[in-house]
Amino acid sequence: MDTSESSDAPEARTEAAARTASEPGRPPDPPDPQNPPDPPDAVRRGWRRWAMDTRPLRRPAYRRLWSSTVVTAVGSQLTAVAVPKQIYDITGSSAWVGYASVAGLLPLVVFALWGGAVADSMDRRKLLLITNTGIAATSVLFWLQAAAGLDSVAVLMVLLAAQQAFFGLNAPARTASIARLVPAGELAAANALGSTVMQTGLVAGPLLAGALIPVIGLPELYLLDALALCVTLWAVARLPALPPLDGSAGRRAGLREVLEGFRYIARHKVLLLSFLADVVAMVFGMPRALFPQLAAETYAPYGEGLALGLLFAAVPLGAVLGGLFSGTFSRARRHGWMVIGAVVAWGAAIAGSGLSGSLWLAVVFLAAAGVADMVSMVFRGAILLSAATDEMRGRMQGVFTVVVAGGPRLADVLHGTAGAAFGPRTAMTGGGLLVVAVMLGLACAVPALRRHRV
Repeated sequence: MDTSESSDAPEARTEAAARTASEPGRPPDPPDPQNPPDPPDAVRRGWRRWAMDTRPLRRPAYRRLWSSTVVTAVGSQLTAVAVPKQIYDITGSSAWVGYASVAGLLPLVVFALWGGAVADSMDRRKLLLITNTGIAATSVLFWLQAAAGLDSVAVLMVLLAAQQAFFGLNAPARTASIARLVPAGELAAANALGSTVMQTGLVAGPLLAGALIPVIGLPELYLLDALALCVTLWAVARLPALPPLDGSAGRRAGLREVLEGFRYIARHKVLLLSFLADVVAMVFGMPRALFPQLAAETYAPYGEGLALGLLFAAVPLGAVLGGLFSGTFSRARRHGWMVIGAVVAWGAAIAGSGLSGSLWLAVVFLAAAGVADMVSMVFRGAILLSAATDEMRGRMQGVFTVVVAGGPRLADVLHGTAGAAFGPRTAMTGGGLLVVAVMLGLACAVPALRRHRV
């Protein structure tokens, strides 16, 4: 493996930025004459000022990590569609599909928190290799059980729990590695590239799965995901070594280290506010549990199937559009204000969708919410990578994974209950307005997020 990648210089510059961000009174490190900073973003003229900033892809190591994400973003969605489809085929019950989702959530939460601590105590490249191998192995087992015709819900739930555990270990290390592969000035662009790919996978993956199931069947769908993960393993194997910078390789990663991550968040208000911003946006403002009722009642004249598909697709499509025109992200320096503005815009767009009697207008508002969500994702991710030191980044990403996975599920319960009690449009509008009010209240009460900039 070639470890003489050009990522060494960005790693040094990114670490300097992280130390400065976490120690406000500390003066910035002097510039390294051997590694001059990248040219300013102002050289991007005309339409290129708006188009996606692809500078991080010039970094060989980041390009390999991103390329692996391109493959798995679609491949993982094949299994995400195949598992509930197979469970429903076996049981004929949507309730069992819901139980399977819960079975996958608990190991994801536990292992993401622990995986963050592990990612801070060992070579992250090695951890990525181990966990991607585990995910690939579970995909092969999914294929074998389907090909053998076991028709066992218990086996499927055990495999799903194992897969989510490996994913929980993998995600913190993958995201925390980005700050070691690109300079601080490109973190927002790198996050935009990764988030756009993931959102594209959320749209393209299920569509591809729906088209392939009648043609090749469920077993082969699992096999395609396993083959895609082989490409991921090859790309990760070519990354440079990413050991802890503080020399703590081999350090124990237990409950004390996990709790230290939470104490670190509590001590750094900008990190705490970045997590709270996502909780507010997702728990109060993610209305997906209301989509079936909206499609069946409010937008029934448009056709229930068409309405349901458009409602579910609108937010990720908006996010992809926001990513494609994310060139301005790299020029933003007030990352805190970008998060505040994006969350407020998300809430306003959700409320607007709830007020819309027209399906097409509702979809436009949801797509606008998707754009706002992309902005929020990019800058919250940049804050987590720039405001935390390298020895804490894994644990920050572990908490981030839990928040991202848990928030929408809590929202399903909250919105589903409110929709049954007050009607879907009222619940959706009220949730969006609550997001706006709570986010503005937090921004006024705690100035740390407003003041954060790079």
